Amino acid sequence: MKISCRIGLGALLAALTLSTAFAQNIDPYAQKTRAQVRAELVEWLAAGYDPLDTIDYPINAQIAGRIVAQRRAQQAGQAIVQ
Repeated sequence: MKISCRIGLGALLAALTLSTAFAQNIDPYAQKTRAQVRAELVEWLAAGYDPLDTIDYPINAQIAGRIVAQRRAQQAGQAIVQ
């Protein structure tokens, strides 16, 4: 009985640790440092985003967002399914 309790407790602890690790990496509302924000801006500018282009704003941002997402997925070694 004690061994099964320890195994169950270990599994629970492992699941909690993994869920916390994933939540920290995926949380879009987590606070970012100034350096992280600047790095993201550089990524978006490299993808063709022009913050001063008010005429094509939504389309310009959407296209740049897709390009940034594809580049990040390639860096992570994942395939994007469209």
